[in-house]
Order: sequence, then structure tokens, then C-alpha cells
Amino acid sequence: MNTANNNIISSSSHSDSLNSIQNKFFDIKLCVFDMAGTTVDESNLVYKTVCNAINEVLKSTGKSDKQVSLELCLEYGAGKEKRNAIRDILNMIDLSNADIESLTDTAFAAFKVNLATAYSKHTLSEFEGISELFEQLKASGRHVVLNTGYDAKTANRILTILGWSVGNQVDALITADDVDNGRPGPDMITLAMKQFNIDNSQQVLKAGDSGIDIEEGRNAGCGLVLGVLSGAQNEQQLLRYSPDAVLDKLIELKELI
Repeated sequence: MNTANNNIISSSSHSDSLNSIQNKFFDIKLCVFDMAGTTVDESNLVYKTVCNAINEVLKSTGKSDKQVSLELCLEYGAGKEKRNAIRDILNMIDLSNADIESLTDTAFAAFKVNLATAYSKHTLSEFEGISELFEQLKASGRHVVLNTGYDAKTANRILTILGWSVGNQVDALITADDVDNGRPGPDMITLAMKQFNIDNSQQVLKAGDSGIDIEEGRNAGCGLVLGVLSGAQNEQQLLRYSPDAVLDKLIELKELI
């Protein structure tokens, strides 16, 4: 895990935070944004569903004394492909390797069933101003891509609920199903670069609400890597991964366009 350095500008100084990234933003041609907690407001419902699925499985296998908290799920699961997230969360409690693998499979199956009913037009919305941000970024000549640790089925269902579609609000959607290696690997960002013929990773912006998003951007060599405080993790948690800046909300980028 990286440690924060003295050059990081946090959201505690709004104008300084934006000023610190203005020159880099000028060169950006591709914007890669996380979904839940960054562009999509779902009040951490995905991680609440992960937490409930894990606890249900622990209880059903006689391990009620090893229940996990939402805070643990947010810290160790945020931003990851969801099966890997469940495994990493289970690794934080006292279980054998064999139990972890078995419980991961069972909890992941329960999670997928529960999430299918949890997400609806009543529990999901875009963060205020996000569609306008996408429109302004595209009008400025930049490509807008959503990437996510969700599988393709879930991610596309979210787009449908929000009334978004590829070719309209966004230029592409890349999910964990589209690559061999999920976050923190750079594969989803590298795929987006190939789709839009971007050879220089310094022309790519990556933004997300978790440390794993920041790691992904760093591993891809992105020219601008941002954390946002609208989702899973707090400022202290994000700063551990050395983002270029931490913003309160993604729509603050409008001020740079």
C-alpha cells in the first residue's frame, strides 16, 4: 500500500485541489470513471449487499461468531471485482484457506441473487450533474468511459435503470467480464485506450471512490488519477494510495473544462 506524500492536495482546499491538476487536465483525451459511488449514487448498496451475503453464509455454516461489518467490507472490498472482494474480506477474519474458498463461492452466488433485486429505479440514481459533466467532456473532445468491478449483466442493468447508454451519455462501458485481470490491474484502462486509439497513458484520467481505483490508475500509468469522496472510502483511506487530488464530487471537474 502506498503512503500519502506531501505533494497531495486534498479536498480540504477546494480551489488548490483543482488548480493542482489543471495543467494535467488540459492534456487529457480519455476519462475513465468508476460507476458506484463515483458517477452512480447507490448509497453503498452494493457493499451492504456484499456484507449481508457474507454474514448470511457465515451464519448458515455455523460461524455466526465471525460476522463482518460494513466498514470492513468497504475497506477491503471497495472497487474490486466482487468475487475477489468477498474473498479479500473473508481473508480478514480467522478462517482456514479451505473455508475461505468454499464460503467465497457460496457468498458470491448469494450476492448476485440479492443484488439483482436490490438495484432498482428507487435505489439508484446518477449523482447530480453527472450527465451534464459527461456532455461537457465529450463536447471538449474527450472520450468518456465507465469501468467497474461489476459483471457485464449488472453494469448494463444499471445503465438501463439510469437511462444511460453507450453511444449517448458515455462512449464505452468496460466491466470485469471484459478483461483477464480486474482492479488493481490496468487491463480495463488499457482496453479503453485501445478502443479509442490512445497510445499515451499520460492522456488518460482515472477517477474513483476507492483506493483500488487509484491503484488501477497508477498501474495503468494514467496522467491524472483522482479520488472522490462521494462513495465507499473516506479521505484518509484514499490518500494512502497517493492520488493526484481528492475531490468532494466528480462534478467539480466541470470547473476545468
